[in-house]
Amino acid sequence: MPDRDYPDPREEDIVYDDRRISRPDSSLPDWYASDTAYRPIPIVWFAGALILQVIAMPAVYLLSAVWLGLSPLVTVAVALLVSGFIWHLAMERGLRGASFAWRFATGAMLAFFFGITALTALA
Repeated sequence: MPDRDYPDPREEDIVYDDRRISRPDSSLPDWYASDTAYRPIPIVWFAGALILQVIAMPAVYLLSAVWLGLSPLVTVAVALLVSGFIWHLAMERGLRGASFAWRFATGAMLAFFFGITALTALA
């Protein structure tokens, strides 16, 4: 006959304060997990810079070259400033402490999309 000190987890949940746990022998509540603290990783900063660059470069081109009719050099200068600002934001968020490979990949990606915008504006 099973020990009736603990409810059988296959038959019923165990109420722990305002939560339910399924293991009666758990020494910690289910909401406590000390090793799951948020640890940002470089791919997050890279992806953030990528998304921002992919959105910002067409916006810069459309605003400065198409709608305002500014000269191509002004469009390229604004695109360069925006790319530099995105680089600065990525560094401030934590990419500064990442490996050289992540910083290089981020710089190459920013340069690539800047290059596309510059070639479009100068064409």
